[in-house]
Amino acid sequence: MIKNRRRLAAVEEPQVNLTPLIDVVFVILIMFIVIVPLLEVDRIQLAEGIREELESVHSSAQNISLHVYEDNSLKVNGDVIAINDLATYLSLAKQRNPKSHLHLFHDENAKFGIYQKVKNAAQTAGFRDMDLILKPK
Repeated sequence: MIKNRRRLAAVEEPQVNLTPLIDVVFVILIMFIVIVPLLEVDRIQLAEGIREELESVHSSAQNISLHVYEDNSLKVNGDVIAINDLATYLSLAKQRNPKSHLHLFHDENAKFGIYQKVKNAAQTAGFRDMDLILKPK
C-alpha cells in the first residue's frame, strides 16, 4: 500500500505544451497583415448631396445610364431594351465612345439575377467597371 502511494505521488500531471499554438497564431496574424492591404474593397459614397451627384451623372454625355425597374424591365439612356439584346447594345455604345462609363440604377425590388445578367453583358461588351448607384428613398 505504501508503494502504491509513492507511485501515485511520483506520477506528474500531464501538461499541455502551448508553444506550437502560439506559433500558429503568429503565422496567421502575419498572413493577415500581409494580405489585407492587397484586398480590393468596393466603396460606396454616403453623402447628403446625393441628388446633385445623380443629376450630374445623368447629364454627362460619356456616361451610359442603365435603369433596372421593379418589374425587371431595362432602360438604357431612356431606350427600353430587352435583357437578351443588352450585350449587343452596350457593345455598340462602347464602340461609338470607348471612354464611356456605365452607371447602373437598380431598383431594390428587382431580381438579383437581372443584376448578374447586366454585369455579364457589360463584361461581354468590354466595360472594365460599372458604377452601381443606389437611390435613397
